[in-house]
Amino acid sequence: MMGRPAVRATAVAVGLAVALVTGCSSDTDPENLPTRDPATALTAPEVTAPPAGTVQQIGTGIEALAQAPGTDVIAALVDEGTRLLLTASASDSEPRPVALPRSAVTVLPGPDGQVLAPAAGAVLRVDVNSGAVGEVPVDGEATAVAVLPDGRWAVGTADGTTYLLDPDSGAVESTITGLVSVDVLVAAGDDVAALDRHQTSITELHLGEERLRMALRAGEGAAQMVSDPFGRVVVTDTEDDELLVYTLDTLVLRQRYPSGPGIYGVAYDESRDLVWVTLTGSNEVVGYDLSTGIPREKQRYATVRQPNSVSVDSDDAVLVIGSATGDGLQRVPIGEV
Repeated sequence: MMGRPAVRATAVAVGLAVALVTGCSSDTDPENLPTRDPATALTAPEVTAPPAGTVQQIGTGIEALAQAPGTDVIAALVDEGTRLLLTASASDSEPRPVALPRSAVTVLPGPDGQVLAPAAGAVLRVDVNSGAVGEVPVDGEATAVAVLPDGRWAVGTADGTTYLLDPDSGAVESTITGLVSVDVLVAAGDDVAALDRHQTSITELHLGEERLRMALRAGEGAAQMVSDPFGRVVVTDTEDDELLVYTLDTLVLRQRYPSGPGIYGVAYDESRDLVWVTLTGSNEVVGYDLSTGIPREKQRYATVRQPNSVSVDSDDAVLVIGSATGDGLQRVPIGEV
């Protein structure tokens, strides 16, 4: 394990506020907002240390990873979003391919036994046991999905719209506009937050009242976001190489920590209460404990080249990392910490 870098003081949340919308979301004009090109993963150097654990060659680059809740099945999105490869988290059995009827932009955990793949015109729902693929129609290019505690979905689109919908009927119950893009959605209890990569911001959503709530700047190049059962929301800022930790219901930036070169992928380990992040600039994955108010590094492993995606099977204590350059699917037993 490498030593921890010096801690950077947490910025005052009020000073980072980029919007506080008190009226309808339609009052905000996305075309007049300052934007940047969305942050992408830092290009990785050649691997210098042997990857930890085992590496399974699957013959293609991995664009995203997600574990289906209630199972040990990991879904890897490959081939420009046209296929999923389904494999067990803890074994290198031959992956089962699933052809997708639309090109998906990512893959995400869905309801039990399912993963979700947002795409243009629909969210694809894939049963990982049978391989069956269903479609929930969406108006626009779906880019993000969060499953809410009551079973409804929040679905974000590339044009900055978020829909609250019933996945069984497809009925839209509310619509929120006002962001430039909705690239990641997370639910933390009854609260929902959206990551906008064009504005590099995190925004709370009031789904019932169809409006945006508080928004804060998320570094200089926000990339990925995940939530945990404690109401924390973790964002990777790949431009500043920082790990950002927020809480919702009055949005506050709680922690800000220098992580290392090219922070990008992020996953939460519920059994160990660790946040795992990938560093594409050094081909590493690092586990942080957030419980003390300052992230504490607990584990660090060498990875395959270009580790853009990471998933963790908390029950089987296995970390799964995907190489975006075709260098394989890596499995790392993580055990107790």
